[in-house]
Amino acid sequence: MSDTEQTLANLLKEDRRFEPPAELAANANVTAEAYDAAAADPEAFWAAQAERLSWSQPWEQVLDWSEPPFAKWFVGGKLNAAYNCVDRHVEAGRGDKVALHWVGEPEGDARDLTYAELQAEVAKAANALIDLGVRTGDRVAIYMPMIPEAIVAMLACARLGAPHTVVFGGFSADALASRIVDCGAKVVITADGGYRRGAASALKPAVDDARGKAAEHGHTVDKVLVVRRTGQEVAFDEGTDVWWHDVVDGASSEHTPEAFDAEHPLYVMYTSGTTGKPKGILHTTGGYLTGAAYTHHAVFDLKPETDVYWCTADIGWVTGHSYIVYGPLANGVTQVLYEGTPDHPEPGRWWKIISDYKVSLFYTAPTAIRSFMKQGREVPDRHDLSSLRILGSVGEPINPEAYVWYRHVIGGDRTPVVDTWWQTETGAMMISPLPGVTAGKPGSAMTPLPGITAEVVDEDGNPVPNGSGGYLVVTEPWPSMLRTIYGDDKRFVDTYWSRFRKQGYYFAGDGAKKDDEGHIWVLGRVDDVMNVSGHRLSTTEIESALISHPKVAESAVVGATDPDTGQAVVAYVILRDEAGDGGPDIIKELSDHVRTQIGPIAKPRQIMIVPELPKTRSGKIMRRLLRDVAEGRDVGDTQTLADASIMELISASKATTTEE
Repeated sequence: MSDTEQTLANLLKEDRRFEPPAELAANANVTAEAYDAAAADPEAFWAAQAERLSWSQPWEQVLDWSEPPFAKWFVGGKLNAAYNCVDRHVEAGRGDKVALHWVGEPEGDARDLTYAELQAEVAKAANALIDLGVRTGDRVAIYMPMIPEAIVAMLACARLGAPHTVVFGGFSADALASRIVDCGAKVVITADGGYRRGAASALKPAVDDARGKAAEHGHTVDKVLVVRRTGQEVAFDEGTDVWWHDVVDGASSEHTPEAFDAEHPLYVMYTSGTTGKPKGILHTTGGYLTGAAYTHHAVFDLKPETDVYWCTADIGWVTGHSYIVYGPLANGVTQVLYEGTPDHPEPGRWWKIISDYKVSLFYTAPTAIRSFMKQGREVPDRHDLSSLRILGSVGEPINPEAYVWYRHVIGGDRTPVVDTWWQTETGAMMISPLPGVTAGKPGSAMTPLPGITAEVVDEDGNPVPNGSGGYLVVTEPWPSMLRTIYGDDKRFVDTYWSRFRKQGYYFAGDGAKKDDEGHIWVLGRVDDVMNVSGHRLSTTEIESALISHPKVAESAVVGATDPDTGQAVVAYVILRDEAGDGGPDIIKELSDHVRTQIGPIAKPRQIMIVPELPKTRSGKIMRRLLRDVAEGRDVGDTQTLADASIMELISASKATTTEE
C-alpha cells in the first residue's frame, strides 16, 4: 500500500444511518433516477437544468471542450443574471413575494424587501453606476457589510455586465488593495461601516487606505460609492466619493437589462491568503448560474412557495455568492439575510431568528455548529425550531459528533443533514447527499451529485478501492467550473490541471477516502496530511476523535517538526462549558482517547487546552498560525483573523501544555 493509500487507513468506522423522511422522499424535487439520467447523457442533463433559467437567445452547443481545460458551456446562448434573479419573478406575478427578510445586528433593526422592491433598487443602482462611468466589462470592487445594498450592488453589476469582485469586509486595506489592482477595479462600493458584536466597525477608512496603495501600484479608482449604515464620521473626497443615498435613491427605477453571452464574466472571487499574488477565480454567467440554481433546488429540496431559507455565510465568500445571491434568487425563494454575529446580543440570536421567521432550510458551517456545542443545548432549546426541515453544512468536513448534535439538537431528529463539499473554484456543490434519496452518514459527503463525476485516485490517477484514501478529483467538466485564474491562464493550468494532466482530471487539492461502501469522506487539504514515522495521518480524523470525547467542543490538529518521527501530532482543544477546566488528568484522558479511537501512531505529542482557535470570519481555522506556535516560531501574519488577540491567548496556553 502506498503512502497515499495509507492516508487515514484507520478512519473511524461510522455505522449510524439516517434514512430520508418518508414524506420528503415521496415529494422530493430530485429522485434516484436523476443519477441514471445524468450518467446516460450528461450534456442533455445539464441542458435540462439550464432550461430552468430564462434565456433571451438559446444556445447552439451545450459544451465546447475542444481546448481543455478551457471550457465553454451553452455556447451561443445569451442571458442576464440579474434578470433571472429578480425581473422574471416580478413579470411572473410574484413581485409581492418577500425576497429578503433582512435582520441587522442591533435589536429591532430589520426590514423586508419584496421582489418588486428589489427589482426597483437594482435598476436604480444600475442607472447610478452608469452615471458613475461603469460600462460593460468594467470591474467593480464591493467591500460591504451584510446589508441589502450589498446584494443590490452585486445584481446591479451583473445587470450591466460589469464583473464584480466582492472582498470580505474583514480583510485589511492591503488585501483589498491587492484585489483592486489585480482586477483593475474602476469603482469601489462600500459603506461607512457595519455592526459587529454591538459596535460600529468602520469600513470606509480601509477603502481610502487601499485606494492610496493601489495608486502606488499605478492604478486609479475613479469613484467610491458609499452606503451610510452606521453614521460614523468618515473622510470624504468630493472628487471621488459619492453617497449611495445621493446617487442611487434618486435614480430612475426603469432599466432594461442587456443579455450577455453565456461565457461573459460574471465575477472574480479571490481565494483567501495573505502572501503572494492573489488568485482570482473567474466565473462566467450561463454555466455558473445553471449550477448554482440547480444545486440549490436539488440539495435543499427547495419549495419556493413555502420554504424560508437562510444561509449564514458572508457574501464576501463564494458560499454567499452561490447560496445567498445567485442560486436562491434565481429560484425565487424567500430568505433571511443577517448582518451580525451568531451570539449578539445573546447566545441564541440565530435560533431566535429561525423561530421569528419560521426558517425551514438552514445552511451553516461546522465551526459554528461546534461553537454551539460548546455552549450546550440549553440555548437552542429555549427557541421553537420546529419549522426546520433540512439542515446543511458547508466550508470544511463536519465531524460525525457535530453532525449528530446538529441533527439531534437543532433538527429535532427529524431533519436530514446535507453535508456539502465544493470550492470557490467549483462554483457550486459537487458532493452531497440528496435529502430525499440518500441515507445520511455522519461525517461523509457521500456521493457526487447527478451530473458530477468525482473520484478518489492514487498517485498515478487510478481509482482507489473501497476502504482506501487518495486524492479527490473531478473527472469531467461541469457548468459552474472556474474558467481560469484572472489574467493568468498558465497558473490556472499549473494549479488545477497539471498533477493529473495525463487523465485530464481537475485536482481539488483535497485528500479523501472511500469507506467500505464506496462513500466519500473528504479529509481536507492534502497539505494538512501529516507524515508521522512514515505513516500518513489526516488532521481531520484526529480532530474527529478528539471531538467525540464528551468534554471536547472543538479541536484543531497540526503536524509539527519532530527530530525523532519527522512530524508529530500537536492538538489544540476547546473544552465544553460544562466540562470546566477538564480536571487535572484531562490531557492524559484525551491522549488515551485518541489512542483508543485510532491507534498509538495518532497519539498527540502535545495537547493544549485553549480558550479559542484562530479563525477567519468565514470560520476557517488558520492552522498555519497553530504550526507557528507548535514549532516555537514567531506567529505570522494575522490580518485575516476575526480576532487577532486569540493568538496571544493561545501562546500563553503553552504553560498548560503536557508533553506526552
